[in-house]
Amino acid sequence: MRVSLTTIAVVCCLFAIQAFAQTSTQEFVTKVAISDMFEIQSSKIATRKGNANIKSFAERMVKDHTKTSQELKGMVGKAKAKLPSALDSDHQKKLAQLQKLSGNEFNTTYASMQIQAHEEAVKLFEAYSNNGDNAELKAWAAKTLPALKEHLQHAQKLK
Repeated sequence: MRVSLTTIAVVCCLFAIQAFAQTSTQEFVTKVAISDMFEIQSSKIATRKGNANIKSFAERMVKDHTKTSQELKGMVGKAKAKLPSALDSDHQKKLAQLQKLSGNEFNTTYASMQIQAHEEAVKLFEAYSNNGDNAELKAWAAKTLPALKEHLQHAQKLK
């Protein structure tokens, strides 16, 4: 039986695509934890600075993302992953930007950041729920995904 070089190349390419598409447990945990920290901290600012619609949305973000943070903390030990202790520099800069804004400029910027954050979260949770390497986190990602999609839809209505 002869195997052509084309067949070998296709198989190697498929393995490379699968490896690229898969998010490691540690990477998933880190991204989720940072996302939750940002959601909570930015939304606490929004409860003080935003208009009525922004404040209502922000209160829900604090509540929901505090819940997901607690759930994640309960799973990381078994998953042999570590939680980050602080925001990364990108998210710290976004928080600093929000702190400086007020009025309509604050509302618009916060809404845009929420849309972007939830688009990224939906992609991350979809990818991990399909290709994750930890069964418990994979199931949790699938269970959490509908709420994130709802958050995204709500955030899009804020603009």
